[in-house]
Amino acid sequence: MIPRIRIATLPTPIEPLSRLSAALGGPSLWIKRDDLTGLAMGGNKVRKLEYLIAEAMAHGAQTLITLGAAQSNHCRQTAALAARFGLDCILVLSGEPDTVPEGNLLLDRLFGAEVVWTKREARETVFQEVFETAWQTGRRPYQIPLGASTPLGVLGYVTAFRELEQQAFEADWMVTASSSGGTQAGLILEARRSGWKGHVLGISIDHPRRELQEKVAGLAEKASDLLGEQLLFSSVDIEVNDGYLGKGYGVMNDADAEAIRLFARYEGILLDPVYTGRAAAGMIDLIRRGSVFKAGEKVLFWHTGGTPALFAPPYSQQFNQR
Repeated sequence: MIPRIRIATLPTPIEPLSRLSAALGGPSLWIKRDDLTGLAMGGNKVRKLEYLIAEAMAHGAQTLITLGAAQSNHCRQTAALAARFGLDCILVLSGEPDTVPEGNLLLDRLFGAEVVWTKREARETVFQEVFETAWQTGRRPYQIPLGASTPLGVLGYVTAFRELEQQAFEADWMVTASSSGGTQAGLILEARRSGWKGHVLGISIDHPRRELQEKVAGLAEKASDLLGEQLLFSSVDIEVNDGYLGKGYGVMNDADAEAIRLFARYEGILLDPVYTGRAAAGMIDLIRRGSVFKAGEKVLFWHTGGTPALFAPPYSQQFNQR
């Protein structure tokens, strides 16, 4: 049994997107509400962090160190996790310090996290330097890589897939935002193990298709090793669409904004401007094109959270201007 400390509010509900389905005129759309996992306004990272915090506590960690963008959902949930367990937290964030912290960054501050700012291209180097300094000064640090997407973190979405089976929900497609790769890797791995015949489609947020396929395949393989199965995955096993990258990570475009508005106005559900907004925009475009999903199929959209970013610039200003 692999150690896990249960933190999330589970199971998360599955809801029909009836009005949006009717408006788009394509397949039957449903949503898995992993924005309702409970920790720090919810999100998918808590499923992964349940495994990583168990390992950190077993090693006597006193400080959690992770990295991300200024409005990182992962960093927000890691900071909250550290607060819950009485640990220090250091966040290595790419960007410039905000005069007035807003969105996720405001929540990071409320949870008591220390923030180290750096440029995006230097983030991994600074992440390692911060860890080494914390170790040398006796803070007993535990490193959590980008998005908690480690082989151990992947198990969070192995158990999420099992949860879906226990809810007796059957779908032809699962659609998720995919960036650091852990969420899609967990779904792919348990889909293989369970014999599920549907499709797990990752809408890439910031990586070229081949690069993301290789990353997800590698994570799925290494996570299968932890389960004692040593399954093999190749890039062709991983379904990724990288046609919606726009101007890059964190740059909300018109399609992203439209998807957020459609979910809000047809279903009363808030997406985020970086991950779920982009994944939903891709899914909506594919429905309109009629090139992937067939009429009568059931498509499950995994809502991976991130709502606090809506309230931070530049996204809040962009919605006010549109």
